[in-house]
Amino acid sequence: MEYFNDEGKNVAINFEYQERRYLYKGIKRIFDFVASFIGLVLLSPLFLIVAIAIKIEDPKGPVFYSQIRLGKKQEPFKMYKFRSMVVDADKHLKELLDENEIEGAMFKMKEDPRVTKVGEFIRKYSIDELPQLVNVLLGNMSLVGPRPPLPREVKEYTEYDKLRLAVKPGCTGLWQISGRNDVGFHEMVELDLKYIDHRGFWFDMYVLFKTVGVFVHPNVAY
Repeated sequence: MEYFNDEGKNVAINFEYQERRYLYKGIKRIFDFVASFIGLVLLSPLFLIVAIAIKIEDPKGPVFYSQIRLGKKQEPFKMYKFRSMVVDADKHLKELLDENEIEGAMFKMKEDPRVTKVGEFIRKYSIDELPQLVNVLLGNMSLVGPRPPLPREVKEYTEYDKLRLAVKPGCTGLWQISGRNDVGFHEMVELDLKYIDHRGFWFDMYVLFKTVGVFVHPNVAY
């Protein structure tokens, strides 16, 4: 079956070939498991500091936030993050949908009133994403891949957009190192499909290396 983007361009990715890349996927899984385990051990002091900061700002609220996301082939799983918003943030989303600053099936708002002071800092440096190393360890996610969307977002996807869900989602990817929130939804889809088409061990290493640079010199993250 052929798929076309908004400009009528036909996607040229061989998805059957990508699915048969057993050696690459095996090496990727081993690397993900080892790297995420080591990362969780080394980052445990930072986890403790962030947890204390979140509790000081809001003693009654939880440290972690979990959310159902869709992974490879729209398989649902629970994704973990440090809580960066008020406890009842999801209940207020409908009130803010008109303020969405990104076109397409995503919601991003630069001055989101639901974000806490600690949340603003950990979002800027992408620290809120670090608990997703647990997802990588469990095999729900990979270190590198397309970002896992929300079920409500996928309901707005075209068949072309759903192609980005053909592989396991990742903690980071081309979207994160290419401007993040400065990149619109449709551009994000194209970046994800580019990754799927070119992915390989050394390309993953390149994305991870660039991601470290984003941590040191944050791009537009909110």
